[in-house]
Amino acid sequence: MARLPRPDLPGIPQHIVQRGNNRFPCFLDDEDRQRYLQCLVEALPRFGCQLHAYVLMDNHVHLLMTPVEAGAVSRLMHTFARHYAGLFNHRHGRTGTLWEGRYKACLVASDGYFLACSRYIELNPVRAWMVAEPAEHLWSSHRANAAGAYDPLLRAHPCYLALGVDPASRAAAYRALFDEALPDDMLAEIRRYLQQQRALGTDRFRAWVEARTGRFATARPPGRPPLKPFCP
Repeated sequence: MARLPRPDLPGIPQHIVQRGNNRFPCFLDDEDRQRYLQCLVEALPRFGCQLHAYVLMDNHVHLLMTPVEAGAVSRLMHTFARHYAGLFNHRHGRTGTLWEGRYKACLVASDGYFLACSRYIELNPVRAWMVAEPAEHLWSSHRANAAGAYDPLLRAHPCYLALGVDPASRAAAYRALFDEALPDDMLAEIRRYLQQQRALGTDRFRAWVEARTGRFATARPPGRPPLKPFCP
C-alpha cells in the first residue's frame, strides 16, 4: 500500500521529529552536532524554509519550521539529512542507514499551539533528565528565543514577535512561559498529533486543513478502538 503524503501547506508551521535508526545515536560528539547544524543552516534558504525552534538530542532531533511552499520541508529533510548521514558515516567509518525511516511531521496552528510546541521542543532535555533548565542544553534554540542570543539558524515566527515590542521584551515574555510546566494533556496532545502526523490545533484549524488537503486532520484518541458488538 502506498504511503500517504504528510500534511503539508505553505506558510503553516510543521513540528518535525527525526530519529536515529533503531534509536541508536545520530550524534556521537559535539563535532557531529555542529556539522548537523551547519548542514541545516545551508539547507534552510536553499529550500525556502524558516526554522523557529529546534533541539538536538542524542538519538533524535525536533524541528519547528515553516515552508514558503508545499513540498519544501520534504525536499529539505531528504537532501540535508542524507548529506549529514554521509558525513557522519565517513567520519566514523561506518556504512548503512543512519535515520529510522521517514521523519514524522504535523501541522501546527498559530493560536496558542505554536508557542506550546516551541516550549515542548526546548524542554526535551529537561524531560530526559539531561539538564535541570533548558538554557543549560547548548544544542537547542532556547538561548536565542529566551535570552536573545544570536543564532543564524532561526527566524522569528509572528507568534513570537507578538510577545513584545522589541527583542528584549520578547525574550523576557518567552522566558516567562517556562515558569510553569506544560500541562500533561498538552504534552499528550502534542505527542499524539506528531505520531499520527495530523494537524495540531483547534477544531476550526483542523477543519480548515481538511478543506485544503482533502485529508482527515484529527488524531485518533489514545487507547485501542472499542470492539464492535458481535451480531450472529
